[in-house]
Amino acid sequence: MKALSLATTKLKPSSTVAVSARAMELKRAGVDIISMSVGEPDFDTPEHIKEAAREALKLGKTKYTPSLGMPELREAICAKFKRENNLEYAINQIQVTSGGKQALYNACFALINPGDEVIIPAPFWVTYPEQVQMFGGVPVFVDTKAEDGYQLDLSALEAAITPRSTMIILNSPSNPSGVVYSDQTIEGIMELAEKHDLWVMSDEMYEHITYTGGLPVSAAKFNPERVITINGASKAYSMTGWRIGFAAAPAHVIKAMDAIQGQTTSSANSIAQWASIAALNDSYSYIEQARAAFLERRNAIVAGLNSVGCPTPTPDGAFYVLADTSRIHSDENEAARIILEQAKVAVVPGTDFRAFGKVRLSYACSLEQIAEAVRRIGAVGA
Repeated sequence: MKALSLATTKLKPSSTVAVSARAMELKRAGVDIISMSVGEPDFDTPEHIKEAAREALKLGKTKYTPSLGMPELREAICAKFKRENNLEYAINQIQVTSGGKQALYNACFALINPGDEVIIPAPFWVTYPEQVQMFGGVPVFVDTKAEDGYQLDLSALEAAITPRSTMIILNSPSNPSGVVYSDQTIEGIMELAEKHDLWVMSDEMYEHITYTGGLPVSAAKFNPERVITINGASKAYSMTGWRIGFAAAPAHVIKAMDAIQGQTTSSANSIAQWASIAALNDSYSYIEQARAAFLERRNAIVAGLNSVGCPTPTPDGAFYVLADTSRIHSDENEAARIILEQAKVAVVPGTDFRAFGKVRLSYACSLEQIAEAVRRIGAVGA
């Protein structure tokens, strides 16, 4: 029998998905597991969004849409960029995808050739290097430090650039560290991109979940002709299962991404697209309520983990923390296993994030679950 493709043999499964699946498996078996592994708000999708979906179903809006996405949704995305980010896009510069991962995939497919180097600040979301390698690209990591709040050093970034560099991948606010880059840092990154003729892929999926006041600056503010902005409905509007992402980029890049999508998934779900219009146009009160809840949870988990001997920096965005678990075990994979088996708390080892000696915990869960999880973790090895 013929072997699997070489590309699939090199592809690692998502560690975050694997841990979440294991936690669900244990829960189904009756084990009292607190899952802090999944990157998913625990709030229900707001009612006005669900009502828009019901209305679309009632009207029979269940057919194929253009592969780029419905014009009505792309117009709403353009309006969002203008209103929230002060960015001007036309609808031929917008692509709607089946989740943010597909937007990233399409952009990597369109812009990365075999041997191209792609610079990724670490810690990073586990999907970035895997997708880069799917197309023969070479991930180049620039490490950041917990004691610096995981802020990116521009001199270290420039030192990583070579003649083979083609792209920098940014994620601010970040999964897994929660770091939010300053306006000055983003501007400095864009200056380096201009100097060295690089693309910048800016994953801004968590832009509405920040605790420093106002939205973080978008990289496209400084040079939209070099930036592919990735965003979506999943995190901001608690629509993870609806699978709507989107990308904004120069028109010729979006045209290439459209050709890719046209030969793969064709288009995103039509009902989810109608629901996303409602999400983009009228969710301000929900976003503020969710952000206030996440802020309270962040404060609780950071204080709790630090109090039980797991040093944890305070993040400025997203809903994750990276906790130092060397008290439990020097190896983060073994620490995560011990926490799952003894504390019955599911966390993700930092290995695949390039966050060695740490585990990632999501605080997209109730304050009661956070308090109990901290209590259980504190009891391990005590």
